Amino acid sequence: MSKGTGRGLQANALGTFDTVVMAVAGSAPAYSVAATTAVLFGAVGPAGPAALLYCALPMAGIAMAYSRLGRIDVNAGAGYSWVGRTLHPFLGFLSGWALVVSATLFMVAGSLPAGAMTLALFDAELAGHTALSTAVGAGWFVLMLAVVLGGARLTVRAQILMSGVELAILALFALLALFHTGGRGQPFEWSWLGLGHFDGVAGFASGALVAAFYFWGWDVTGNLSEETRDSRRTAGLAGLLGLGIVFLLFEVFTIAVGVILSGPEISANGADVLTALGEAVWPGTGGKLLTVAVMLSTIATLETTLIQVTRSLFAMGRDRTMPAALGRVHRTWNTPWVAIVVVGGVALVMFVASNALGSVGDILADAIAAIGLQISVYYGLAGLAAVVAYRRTLLRSPADFVLGGLWPLFGSVFMFWILFESLGELEPAAVAIGLGGLAVGLVPMLWYWRRGSDYYRPARLDASRTVEADCVPVRHPAGTATGHEGPPTDF
Repeated sequence: MSKGTGRGLQANALGTFDTVVMAVAGSAPAYSVAATTAVLFGAVGPAGPAALLYCALPMAGIAMAYSRLGRIDVNAGAGYSWVGRTLHPFLGFLSGWALVVSATLFMVAGSLPAGAMTLALFDAELAGHTALSTAVGAGWFVLMLAVVLGGARLTVRAQILMSGVELAILALFALLALFHTGGRGQPFEWSWLGLGHFDGVAGFASGALVAAFYFWGWDVTGNLSEETRDSRRTAGLAGLLGLGIVFLLFEVFTIAVGVILSGPEISANGADVLTALGEAVWPGTGGKLLTVAVMLSTIATLETTLIQVTRSLFAMGRDRTMPAALGRVHRTWNTPWVAIVVVGGVALVMFVASNALGSVGDILADAIAAIGLQISVYYGLAGLAAVVAYRRTLLRSPADFVLGGLWPLFGSVFMFWILFESLGELEPAAVAIGLGGLAVGLVPMLWYWRRGSDYYRPARLDASRTVEADCVPVRHPAGTATGHEGPPTDF
């Protein structure tokens, strides 16, 4: 196969606007608030807004690391490639594996609420039925699997539609919540954004770990870099913009939940907390509208998560650090179809197995904590990778020192800190899923290392030498355009 920016993926398929939409959808504002707010309030109480704020600052450092690494290495594997070419190939593989495992776990954690929210539109009692929610969620998952298989342009068109409706609903309810009176929660105080409400250092770490799950997903822009126009600039910029947008939405709705709903109401509603908020500010209609927003957000983030895991597996297959078949690309749609089919099959098996684990709420709580551990690992490694890659340029200017070194390093240290601090606070099941999933990755890593994959003899990333990608865009011969050709949307 000839080399290309995508080495088979569809180059220049996405523009800046497309990529920002994918970053916002990856963090899934409505889903994250619905699925995680009760968990966050359970962990830190009224300190939830503070946990989001103090996690957003180091998370921005990780986003800056992604932006700077993407300038010198355009790769669908993102952190898998960057960490492997700066720190060590073993750490790079485990970084990619952490994303694969966390994304696969999310197929269950995300599909269950998608099914439950769909059922809730027709009958609220059906939403608590785990088996039925699993079946409906699996149906949505299969639909998103087909969309992702259809190519990057089809994917982003579906994403713009779903996320556009979701964000319009959220903006409406942000205004309604602002002018709502008679809330049953606590009056807002600026101290909610301070450190005084945390139960010591361990309590802060627990809240930060949950907050990391809120933000997770904006980094899909890195995995789409081989399919993005002017990717060295666009992918990183879109990640930063997406992170800023979702941070504002998270803060607004977390504060609104704390003011409008009482503590028992938040706990009782669990993953339906946004529905309860909607009913409180717009009785009879608000609950249904926010249920639609959560459903669309969940389906949209299933799509972006599928992109992350399949592009990561594609990069691994291409590098022969996983079965080479995973690196195969569909001739018509320019998508890694083998990786998509494999992920789909594994996820569907997990959907069936999840019915033995308990209620929707139980599954969500353990999955969120386990995913938080894995997020901390691969985000932390990416932050370190950026510092190492730019080490020779850090003293060129204050901006280089702060943006290329200090901020990414702060983000990295923070991610590793919350990882180790939270281990003693989590349920054994969450720790076993989180760390056990990482440990499984040692098997393929050592197997393909012994088989002599070139990935384990990398060309080192060094920003001072401005390492260029070792390829140029694949061009389709005239008259062989794929079914979803067309100009990418851009600012």
